[in-house]
Amino acid sequence: MQKQRCGSRPLRRRILCIFPRYTPSFGTFEYAYALCGHIRAFMPPQGILTIAAAVPRDWEVRFRDENIAPATAADFAWAEAVLVSGMHVQRAAIDGINRRAHRAGKTTVLGGPAVSASPQQYPDFDYLHIGELGDATEQLFAQLDACPDRPQRQVRLQTQIRRPLDQFPPPAYALAKLERYFIGSVQASSGCPYRCEFCDIPALYGRVPRLKSPQQVLHELDVQLAHGVAAAIYFVDDNFIANRKAARQLLHTLLDWQQRNGYPVEFACEATLNIAKYPDILALMRSACFTTVFCGIETPELDALAAMHKNHNTSVPILDAVRTLNDYGLEVVSGIILGLDTDTPETPSRIAEFIRRSHIPLLTVNLLQALPRTKLYERLAAADRICEDPDLESNVRFMRPYETVISAWKQLIATAYSPEAVYERFAWNLTHTYPNRAPRPRNSARVSWSNIGRGMRIMANILVKIGIASDYRTTFWRTAWPLLQQGRIEEVIHVGLVAHHLITFTREALAGKHNASYYSSRAAPPAQRSAAR
Repeated sequence: MQKQRCGSRPLRRRILCIFPRYTPSFGTFEYAYALCGHIRAFMPPQGILTIAAAVPRDWEVRFRDENIAPATAADFAWAEAVLVSGMHVQRAAIDGINRRAHRAGKTTVLGGPAVSASPQQYPDFDYLHIGELGDATEQLFAQLDACPDRPQRQVRLQTQIRRPLDQFPPPAYALAKLERYFIGSVQASSGCPYRCEFCDIPALYGRVPRLKSPQQVLHELDVQLAHGVAAAIYFVDDNFIANRKAARQLLHTLLDWQQRNGYPVEFACEATLNIAKYPDILALMRSACFTTVFCGIETPELDALAAMHKNHNTSVPILDAVRTLNDYGLEVVSGIILGLDTDTPETPSRIAEFIRRSHIPLLTVNLLQALPRTKLYERLAAADRICEDPDLESNVRFMRPYETVISAWKQLIATAYSPEAVYERFAWNLTHTYPNRAPRPRNSARVSWSNIGRGMRIMANILVKIGIASDYRTTFWRTAWPLLQQGRIEEVIHVGLVAHHLITFTREALAGKHNASYYSSRAAPPAQRSAAR
């Protein structure tokens, strides 16, 4: 049967998928990119690349990540419909894409976590896709297939029947310039069994983890290697050990894959801190070349963890858990939150002491933000403590004075991310964590001419821009020179890149150029807004 035409539209649809710019943060490494040469974004966005792969096979699809380069007027002119996906932090950029598409007369569709959590915040899009890939996705494609013109009023499509994760198509990595990303990304599972008060994952993706098959994951790794990912791949799972049996099975499969392929990449993931209770999982992670794990520690204050329903962080003493992960060669990255109801005048100093004693190099220190569809949002809304003031750093009315909380945040990051403090924490890990990693073979998968050339360019930039031009060059050389004498080039590069970002981002944040909450909707300063257009 011939497809229905709509006006003079062609039968084959043209879809432009756009991923919005991120707001800079501690954990997205913007200030390291210039040292890497060709890198322009953190990691490829799984969600919209999956949607790009799910469209009907006879449609044409373009993908633009505006963290790399903005979609052009020619892109909008080519498209019949513009699909956007993003998170709360990208709201301003999401709305900007919608305006540009409408000026070009194009139909707009918004999906992803932001609109799924709070569709009322996006009244100007033509279609809203609420929920995950599923029956709503098929309805959307059918409506665009029948007629891609803008509807007279907004259409909301909500997934009732989700497509099983093991039936997801591989993300359309071929449409992305993977060599322009800092790291690759892959998803093996979705959902988390815990009920942390501030987290929207259970409401959006469920508490019973859903899984891809290990074979799917391996296929996606192979595709990423073929399209330019060269150094590391991040598992974006909400909690890597949400299903521990599945995690063990996947790790055995990943180990076999690394051995077959000559250990071409390192892995990183997100997991709850109680991963420290499972030495067999940690041993498999070490063997499979996992080197970094993000743990949402949030606060060292135990009463605060109990109040936010994160008691699983206390099943092992926090510092002991961090040290256990270090013993398996895992560098810990952590989230820290200021502005909790339980905070006292002593909280910032306790966090500072925890940072010092834990030796965690990278902690994403943020103000509390109440996300829609969380127990925190519901509780604060009921108490009239949600404040959507665009001039404020958070939508929460704190128990302590607003300016006091902001001041504490500034003082804390200034202390934690002084060059001396950052390099001191890295120096500890260079001695106590990195040597515990499983040795990787020197073979053609790792020591290729392209890898050598890339490493030499990054190393040259670090030596010039940090070792010579920076005002903390003495601190840099105190760490770098012994490593260079030992031939530990990769570690000099890792520390140099990450520390440079942390130090620079902190200085910019203290100057008022970045928000205190990664999820804040506060408008960016003029220079940042112009760069995002």
